Amino acid sequence: MARGKLITFEGIDGSGKTTQIEFLADYLRSLGLSFLLLREPGGTRIGEEIRHLLLDMRFEQMTPEAELFLFEAARAQLVREVIRPALEEGTWVISDRFHDSSVAYQGYGRGLPVDLVQALNNLAMGGTVPDLTILLELGPQARAARLDKRHGSGLQDRIDVETELFKERVCQGFRAIAQAEPQRFICVESLDQKEKTAELIREQVRRKLL
Repeated sequence: MARGKLITFEGIDGSGKTTQIEFLADYLRSLGLSFLLLREPGGTRIGEEIRHLLLDMRFEQMTPEAELFLFEAARAQLVREVIRPALEEGTWVISDRFHDSSVAYQGYGRGLPVDLVQALNNLAMGGTVPDLTILLELGPQARAARLDKRHGSGLQDRIDVETELFKERVCQGFRAIAQAEPQRFICVESLDQKEKTAELIREQVRRKLL
């Protein structure tokens, strides 16, 4: 049995990852491929509990180091309990965020040493790395508009309310990561025409993985 593929979606909050993951899932389903949709942090009972801690607005005093360790703990559990067994069974895995988010958010965003974040990522991942990472890019104005829409519907968490300067550092981090690993990344502008963005992603998946 052929090993499954691991596809990760990255980008700043509001970039449209959830929507594009749904489009890609429909495409894989049309091909008759077995796949699994996951999110980080989460995907396991332990990971979901950690997610609640990380996003809870009551914990604004959480230190960058504590935040990083919690993300890595959830990731270590997800890789060993869900991702690795699924890939070995031939199932494709699509994850909303993975290790690159820790480098972008806790490294570039929070200012923790990037080499430290990468070392902890390596420990948590245990050699399980994405076959393809899709970075959805979004400009500041479009990002603000989408987040305002989310906040208007009552969807807001501890990281959503960070400053615009923090979010710009995160975006710069994602760009730097993608530039360092061009063979793994595809960078796609998140357009208002969601179907057009989805077609760009499908074409890259066809070319690189199928």
